Amino acid sequence: MNFDLDDDHRMIAELVRRFVDDELVPLENGLLERDATGHGLELTADERGNVDRVSRELGLWGLDAPADVGGTDLPAVAMVAVNEALGRTIVPWTLPPDSPNLRMLAATVDDRQREAYLAPYVRGETISAIGISEPGAGSDPAGMKTTAVRDGDDWVLNGRKIWITKADRADFTIVIAVTDKEKRQRGGMSAFLVDRDAPGFSVVRPIPMIGGETTYEVALDDCRVPGWKLLGTEGQGFAPMQLRLNTRRAEMAANAIGMAARALDMLIDYAPQRTTFGKPLSERQTVQNWVADAAIRIHAARLMAYDCAWKIDQGRDARTEVSMLKSFALEMAWEVLDHVMQAFGAMGMTRELPLAQMAARIRLMRIYDGPTEIHNWVVARNLLGTRA
Repeated sequence: MNFDLDDDHRMIAELVRRFVDDELVPLENGLLERDATGHGLELTADERGNVDRVSRELGLWGLDAPADVGGTDLPAVAMVAVNEALGRTIVPWTLPPDSPNLRMLAATVDDRQREAYLAPYVRGETISAIGISEPGAGSDPAGMKTTAVRDGDDWVLNGRKIWITKADRADFTIVIAVTDKEKRQRGGMSAFLVDRDAPGFSVVRPIPMIGGETTYEVALDDCRVPGWKLLGTEGQGFAPMQLRLNTRRAEMAANAIGMAARALDMLIDYAPQRTTFGKPLSERQTVQNWVADAAIRIHAARLMAYDCAWKIDQGRDARTEVSMLKSFALEMAWEVLDHVMQAFGAMGMTRELPLAQMAARIRLMRIYDGPTEIHNWVVARNLLGTRA
């Protein structure tokens, strides 16, 4: 296996890295100042508009979208470097469209849905969300209670979904519901395209999270969805949902590698400059160990990410590798951030540096899309099951 990207993919990754350094990182101080004064960690309309414009002009939209709807069709291997670069900044923005929902849509849409949903999504004209988790049913899909029942040509959905990002502004939400209570995840779960103005669909409440993020709870009360908005095949929504989740998990791992790498760069720059008790921090064995350990584990995580992505591109079953990657990369980044914040002392505790915000994001990501403990259990279950 060759771990070097081909020239085209390497050039795109370098372009994204320059875009992050030139357009996003300079916005961080303003974001941190606004957040510290209670105005939230959000881009202004002008800032977002400028970032959107520059990234579109650079050709960075739809990087992993299918070519037949205007995308660049980058493989998962190339997206590792792209997502690592995006992870180096705390600016709450990502290249349109959102890859996990994109991958799920691309794998399941029919011709009508391709024109009505996928193509506008790739062009950046719409925003999507996804409703999987429920109150009392997070990592275990067997506990899902939201149902979808046929009513003539339509489907009627009832239930609650929670922890949904962007539900307040999404043009449509992909909702996973039970269509056969006996089969559930083994052929009884389906996916639906639910528009924001669908009868019976409502955003119940915002849920503020650490790190300045917000998720939402939504209600589906006799929510009527036209039959043609069933996404994919009835009863076969679990596999596309897993595709979406695995894409998101690999994306988060790459983001975490980017955050850890930036934190390490900050420590390497800072340690020789900061003197305590007559010696720079760079000469303290503890700090040297932190630097070496971070560099080693970042390198290992990056190799794991490329290996996992390569297997995905080859069409191989990489579910175990995805769980390994998310567990290792997120725990690695959490520890690296903690050590770097410790080395910076009181300054590392401030909201003037990006470290605290990165740590808050990593803390969230250790829970999102399956907590570390669940992924470790999945790896052990798969290995023990193979040997049984």
